[in-house]
Amino acid sequence: MWRRVIYHPEVNYALRQTLVLCLPVLLFWLLDDLATGFLLSLVPACCSIGGLDTPHKHFFKRLAIGGGLFVISSVLLQFLLLWSVPLPICMLILTLLFGVTAEISPLYGRLMPAALVTAIFTLSMAGNLPVWRVAMLFAIGTVWYGLFIHLWFRLWQEQPMRESLSLLFRQLACYFEEKYSLLTQHTDPEKALPPLLLRQQKVMDIISLIYQQIYMIPNLKHPRHRRLIQSFQVALDLQEHITVSLHQPAEVQKLVEQSQAEAVIRHNAKIISQRLQVLADNILYHRRSTPFNMDSELSALAKIARQHPDNPVGTFCYYHFSRIAHLLSRQKPLYNRTLMPMQSRLPFLQALKSYCSLKSAAFKNAARLGFTLAAGAGIGLTLNLPKPYWILMTIMVVSQNGYNATRIRIQHRSLGTVIGILAGAAILHLYYSQNLMLILMLVLTFCSYLIVRKNYGIAVIGFTITALYTLQIISNSGMNYLLPRLIDTVIGCMLAFASSLWLWPQWQSALLRKNAHNALETYQQHLRQIFNMGTDVAELAYTRMRVNQAHNTLFTALNQAMQEPGFNTRYLADMRLWVTHSQFLVEHLNAITTIARDQYVLVPTLAQEYLNACEVLIQICQQRLEYDGPSGDTSILPIVESGDDKDELSEISMEKHIERILAHLTTMHTISSLAWQQRPHHGMWLKRRLREEG
Repeated sequence: MWRRVIYHPEVNYALRQTLVLCLPVLLFWLLDDLATGFLLSLVPACCSIGGLDTPHKHFFKRLAIGGGLFVISSVLLQFLLLWSVPLPICMLILTLLFGVTAEISPLYGRLMPAALVTAIFTLSMAGNLPVWRVAMLFAIGTVWYGLFIHLWFRLWQEQPMRESLSLLFRQLACYFEEKYSLLTQHTDPEKALPPLLLRQQKVMDIISLIYQQIYMIPNLKHPRHRRLIQSFQVALDLQEHITVSLHQPAEVQKLVEQSQAEAVIRHNAKIISQRLQVLADNILYHRRSTPFNMDSELSALAKIARQHPDNPVGTFCYYHFSRIAHLLSRQKPLYNRTLMPMQSRLPFLQALKSYCSLKSAAFKNAARLGFTLAAGAGIGLTLNLPKPYWILMTIMVVSQNGYNATRIRIQHRSLGTVIGILAGAAILHLYYSQNLMLILMLVLTFCSYLIVRKNYGIAVIGFTITALYTLQIISNSGMNYLLPRLIDTVIGCMLAFASSLWLWPQWQSALLRKNAHNALETYQQHLRQIFNMGTDVAELAYTRMRVNQAHNTLFTALNQAMQEPGFNTRYLADMRLWVTHSQFLVEHLNAITTIARDQYVLVPTLAQEYLNACEVLIQICQQRLEYDGPSGDTSILPIVESGDDKDELSEISMEKHIERILAHLTTMHTISSLAWQQRPHHGMWLKRRLREEG
């Protein structure tokens, strides 16, 4: 029972965050200096935003860099204010100065918002405390945070990666069960496919996260780490077999009508899904796995495949289900693979050179945030607020990458703040003793962190009440901050929303064409690997994952684009159909990858003909996406004659998959021509060539 409590992801995270915040408060409460304890508890928030709670092979190096940036940000802001530099100019300078971190790498890029939050906290203390004392608070707070996190992850070994692996197995279980529960609905892709696409997106997002976590592990050869990496490789094999295409509606319907295949397939899928859930719990709660086999279930599926040899669906399901069962029983990968390389970080001087360009995405993000913060500071000064730190803090908290993410965060933040202020006003009227208020703050802090990752809006209620308690304890003026805080939150949310609309907006709908082009490029590279007779197994696995990730990037962009305002819905509807066929194509690529890995190869002449046909179609799809002009490529599809020798089922499966890939590519080219005509006709859409969008 204790394992389920202490290793539970939300409980473990809430306990960690609560302890790192409250232990300094407890210490200084015992020293009769509660105000300093509350000020010191602000630093862990900066460290969390900066990603300093992420286990890393260079953990202490990143901690030193982060702490140095916090001290520089604090000291620089105070000196700029002493030199009578207007606060809006100060915020713009700091944002542009720290924005270069995003050019180095995404992980280092998280230090910029953390340094800006440090500056905002410093603004609230400037004039009340000496410059050196404020800087020392951030330095000491960072050291405390780093030591606590290091000790925490020494006690809870590999907890972040275990949580991600467990979540991956759960998502694979849900995806697999949902896919085969919709078995008879494959005749209507509009209903059956969207939920599967969402499941596939979540799976690929978690896989990308685990790749990042693996390359931050300091010692990959340690037995504990090797076991986790082996489990990850098993999950990659499972993902390959789960995401294969079964889009054969006529054959599925025929087999269902002729036999009890539907019940048998769904029963097998349920058994596999339940086992995946068990493995997810075993990984998360440090439990040994129990023996597993599903020979009796597979025998029923094999019987159906034998009774209906002319129908490929039974054999298809038996092949992939038996491979999945083999993986679940042995819990070892089917083959050794080389994991995808991690994106390296740029050297500082090279990143600085790249950053000093109007085309730099990091510079645009920093400029957008800087101008927004400057506007917030300017509005605060106009309203005679000498320290409009809560407007600036609201801007930092709700500003996200993308319009839809910012809009959702604004809704949660504003509603949570309003409810929290109303609840806090009622509670403050009760006038509890200080000790009781501290206990209530501890409980609220733990409960808020317990739900913050799943329901941010409700967590904001607890954080708002805690902030009011803090002000009440420090200055006995919590009631005086109710209305100003509400007004500041509204102003900050409005400014963040306006900046996402008008200051270099990252419209995903404008990037759909580029993402589609990149996806086609990865499909072509993977097909070349498949038809290469001497292809290395590890290289084939690497290109397959790139295919899945490229499609996931495209699908994510489409989901975000559907939420953006002011764009032609007909264009997005056409692109949604394009992405649907892209998903079918990826599933076929997953399927033929498993066939190619089983040492099956086509006749060299036939393989070359198939490859040529696929490359021709991919290239004309890319040209249709790239050029704005009349389509003169009503291409003559190369006619590929299948071989007469079809004794082996693998040859039939390989050829059928390739023929469907060719059919999907043809449809995607037609959709590309129609979608481009429906595009919006304003702004960056007037550019005629795809490469001009970069």
